[in-house]
Formats: sequence, C-alpha cells, structure tokens
Amino acid sequence: MSDASSALIDRLRQIVGRKHCLTDPAQTERYRKGWRSGEGDAIAVVRPGSLVEQWRVLRACVEADTIVIMQAANTGLTEGSTPKGGYDRDVVIVSTLRLDGIHLIRDGRQIVGLPGSTLYKLEELLDPLGREPHSVIGSSCVGASIIGGICNNSGGALVRRGPAYTELSVHARLNADGRLELVNNLGIDLGNDPEEMLEKLEGGDFRPGQIHDDAGRASDDDYAARVREVDAATPGRFNADPRGLHEASGSAGKLAVFAVRLDTFPTAEGAKTYYVGTNDTAQLTALRRALLSELDELPISGEYVHRDCFEISRKYGKDTLLMIHWLGTSRMPTLFGIKESLDARFHKIGLLPGNLLDRVMQGLSRLFPEALPKRLLRFRDRFEHHLILKVAGPSAEATEEILTRTVGADGWFLCDPHEAAKATLNRFAAAGAAARYDVMLGKDSGGLLPLDIALRRNDDDWFEVLPPDLDDQIAAKIYYGHFLCHVLHQDYVLKAGADPEAVKARMLEILDRRGAEYPAEHNVGHLYAAKPALVDHYKCCDPTNSFNPGIGKTSRKKHWAA
Repeated sequence: MSDASSALIDRLRQIVGRKHCLTDPAQTERYRKGWRSGEGDAIAVVRPGSLVEQWRVLRACVEADTIVIMQAANTGLTEGSTPKGGYDRDVVIVSTLRLDGIHLIRDGRQIVGLPGSTLYKLEELLDPLGREPHSVIGSSCVGASIIGGICNNSGGALVRRGPAYTELSVHARLNADGRLELVNNLGIDLGNDPEEMLEKLEGGDFRPGQIHDDAGRASDDDYAARVREVDAATPGRFNADPRGLHEASGSAGKLAVFAVRLDTFPTAEGAKTYYVGTNDTAQLTALRRALLSELDELPISGEYVHRDCFEISRKYGKDTLLMIHWLGTSRMPTLFGIKESLDARFHKIGLLPGNLLDRVMQGLSRLFPEALPKRLLRFRDRFEHHLILKVAGPSAEATEEILTRTVGADGWFLCDPHEAAKATLNRFAAAGAAARYDVMLGKDSGGLLPLDIALRRNDDDWFEVLPPDLDDQIAAKIYYGHFLCHVLHQDYVLKAGADPEAVKARMLEILDRRGAEYPAEHNVGHLYAAKPALVDHYKCCDPTNSFNPGIGKTSRKKHWAA
C-alpha cells in the first residue's frame, strides 16, 4: 500500500473511528462482493455514522484522488454497487447502512429517506397511517434500500406506481473542476453551510413552512396511464428511458445521495388475491389486456411464475420463504448479514467447500414439511403458466368476470390469506432460489445468466421460445416477472461447458429483434452496456468519473479516458 493510501486510511479512521474503517480483506469481502456475482478490491470500507461524517469522508476521498463507490444494502443483481477492477486509482467503498433515518412529512403523504433507510422499515412506519411506500415485499430484495431503488430506477411489482423516481434530493457531486459540492434540490430549506444543512437534514429539523410543494415530482405519476397503453409498440418502463433520468434518479452511484423525498400511497382497501393457471399463453395475453383496459382501477400487482420457476423456488427458496413467514422481513437483513460474514470467514479457511452455508441451509430445509398450500400444488400439477393477481376490493367483481371469460371458471381461485401470503413469498424467493440452484449443481453448472427485460406493451407473443442450439446449452430456464407491466425476469442456469458471454450475446440479439429493452429495472451494473441516454446522464452527474466508474461497461479511467 502506498504512503498516500495509508495517509487516507488514517484520515478516514479519524473521521469515523477505527471500528468503522475496515481494511482487512476478510472483513471487507461482504462489501466487495455482489449479492449474486461480481467482486473487486478496495483499500477500505468506511461506515459513516452521520451525514456530516459521510460528507467529510467524501471530501477526504476527493482530496486523495480516490474512487468512491457508494453502497447501501448491496442487494443489486447486476454488480452495480461493488468494485470490478481495472481502475486507475484506489477504491474506497462508503457503506451507508448506519444512516437509516426516515422522516415523515405532510402527514405521511411524503417521506424523506436517508442513505441507509430500507423499504421494510418504511413499510413499518407507514402501516399505522394506512399508507405504503413505492415498493413492498414481493417486489424488492430483502433489506433493499430506498435510495438504492431511486438510483437504479427499480421497478417492482406494483402496477400503479412504475419505476422508483424523484426529482427531489440532496446529493454531493464532483464538478468538472474537481470541486465537491453539496446540492439541495429537496424542496426543503436547510440553509447554506454544508455541515449545518446535513445536521438539520439528519435531525428532521425543518418546519412545515420550510417544505415547498412546487419543487418537483416525488414519484413517476405518469406511469399508471402509460401501463394502460396496451397497443403501444414500446416498453412501458426500462432503465435507459430518458423520462426516468433526473439527478439522483437513475444515477447508479454517480452521485453521493444524502436524502430523497418521495410520495407515499394509500393502502388499497379490501384487497383480494387470485391464483390463476393456464396452459395457453394466449389466455394470459387476453387477461392482461382486459385487466389493463377494462378495470376502472388498475390491479395492485400481477406476478407471473412459470411452473419450472415455481418448482425451483419451492425447493431452493424454501428456507427463505419459511424464515420470512416465521420471523417477518425486519430480521432478514441481520440474518443475511450474519450469513455473509460467516461465508467470508469460511472462505478464508480454504479447506471447507465453497458456499458451505448455502449447502447446509438447503439440507436443513428438506427436514421441514411442505411449505406451500395444497391448492397451489394442484395448480402446479395442472398448469404450466401461473399468475398471482392482486386487486382492490371494489374491483373484485369485475376482475372475477374477466378471469372467467379469459381463463375459464376452473382456471382461477380466490386465495385465503394463508394462500396469498405463501404464493407471494414463493414468487419472492425466486431470484435467490435460482442462485441456490446454481450452487447446488456444482461442477454440472456452467454459471447463472440473469436477464431482466421489458417487452413492448403490444407484444402478444411474450413467452420465449429459443432456437434449439441455444436451448441445448441451458440446464434450467427460470421465468418470472411483473406480467401486467410486461417486465420479465429470465434466469438461465447454463450447462457445464457453455460460454456465458456467447450465450448472453445471442440472447440480447434475439431481444433486440423483438423490440425489447434491457435491463428493465435492475440497472446496467457491470453486466450490461449502458445505452447513450444513460451514459449521458452518468457523465452529467460525474464529469470526472470518480464515483462508481465503469458502470454500464463505460470507462474506469479518470475524466472518462478511453
């Protein structure tokens, strides 16, 4: 390590304390390694305990000409919040998990979320008020952060709300002259001195008269009309859509965000969940068009699950389902943090098999009885394609008429609360189950290839049929997604010997011909090439390319050098 790097670490320790400036690779591994894939080096992981400390950490890193990677929950699926390698400067990861404050404003109709605030905590705060956040469990990762969703334009399952979006934020940016500046576009008067502003922000020290309602939009309030346009020849939401790119929104770590201001939403009254099954994709197509075109009120969610995904999630996501069912979401981030720490320790030992805890947890899950209700299992046996449809109470009668008309009276049933919860959790566990399945295959797996795609809103031929030579290279296809929004997650576990990059290139060529956009809602990370609108947004946010460089397969060099 150079003298300059050592001096920077000493300064960071003075700011946050030695305990919260990690340099041991075994301690930093969980921050340097992506939730699903991706890993790189960093000279330190810094965990500020206040917004002022975060500001001072950023200033120290800028003065030392160091790359900064901002990280919250690290639940991204595309390696977007971890280092990759190939940089021309040292890397410091700034973990914001200690900064988890949330302020309710306007009687809970809006919130101000700090860098480490999470969706599950926001759900808990809003529930007594009869309101909900932009995303809820079932459309987000366990412990997913509020600001992470904004920075990645995350989509989620909730049909009425669209991508996570706001025009209201407090963020730090490094301008073209290399000067760090704090920008307050939150629509709340905080003063002018950066540290005083951040102290007020963290403490919620602002009165109603300091909050302005004409400062900008706090959600994508056009999306409900957009998703109803079932004859439109373009996707309804995707990461490179210029409509969703505004400062923090879609910034993918190219800004250091201190707070965002977001709308909240009334909890739907008398919500009902229906389980739908069919062997004819045309029936689901007709159902989707009818629900979006005929109902006075949009459905709450419509989650597609293919039978193969149902089974893989049932078997390899069982422990996740049971833990959430028994313990709730609030304890899950802690448990996953413990698992990540133990994985790092076991990995350091070297003699133990890889992914030991995953293998142990998979073995233990087999000891428990069947987790899914019998009616869901009967539909699994009868039908290839499944849909979990949730609507508000006033829409129930019209929804049931549409269901019977499109999939037949024996193609759906109204879930009781237990069935609704278990069906939703089985769908929610799918992403982790795909990774677990890949682990359990061991040497027989050629790796996991995840894609999330946005189809044209008028694409009736939505179910993928691959060319035989491509299909032969895949051990398992795991299809699930937000069907009414025409956003699908397609995870492929490849056979041993397959070339992941070549398979992915073929997949993307097919998607291009279909007029699809990708990624739809997980951002480009280090797995996709950013399209021109995204690259322009990144360069506008970060002219010197010092925050999360290389995102979207762009330059990792200072000032965007080739």
